[in-house]
Order: sequence, then C-alpha cells, then structure tokens
Amino acid sequence: MTEETWTIEELVALTENVQNGKVEYRGKSFAFQFCELSEKEEPKLKALSDNATEDERNEWYAQIGTDRILSMIEKANVKNPEGINLNKENWGDLPVTLRFAITSEILQLREDVAGNFTSG
Repeated sequence: MTEETWTIEELVALTENVQNGKVEYRGKSFAFQFCELSEKEEPKLKALSDNATEDERNEWYAQIGTDRILSMIEKANVKNPEGINLNKENWGDLPVTLRFAITSEILQLREDVAGNFTSG
C-alpha cells in the first residue's frame, strides 16, 4: 500500500477552495460551506491578561474558536454567494448543539470528541 502525500500546491489550494460540510441534527441534515484560513486571515483578539481568571480564560478561548469558525464561513460566503445559508447574523440564533456539531465538523474533531466521552 502506498501512502498518499500532500503537495504544497494542494494544501495552499485548500485556503482558496470553498468546501462543503454537512451535519446530521435531530434526524435531518444541515449543509454549510466554509474555507480554510491562511495565517494572515486568522482572527485577531487582544492578548489575555496573565491575571485572568479561569472563567475569563475559557471565555477568551471560546471567542477565538467562534471567531475562527465564523471567519471560515464568511470567507466561503464571499467566494460563493449562491451557497450562503449560514452567516454571522444567523449563527447566534442557531441551537448551541447544532453550532457545536458544525464547529466539530469543520475542525474534524468529531472522532476525537466522541472518543473522550465513551466509557471504557
């Protein structure tokens, strides 16, 4: 069996190509689009204080995650306006569990997260 290897061109193309995702939610599927970000496109937040409480740290990390996902969705929306069904304006109105499923799908954490919650 030969191992497939990414080329630099393929990896760079990921930041330019609109990708489609789909999650199952309460017996129905929900489709969305997103684009990978290059480092210069990553959202910027002001630095977290060294004296921040654990709650403040958790909120800061959650905000980074949300900003990153929304940037990926908005980038795709600019590149493919016909495919828009999810945006900054309606993101906050979605059920939190659906937003978590979308985030997990985009970041491909589904298997890792499921593995952390199985008994064994």
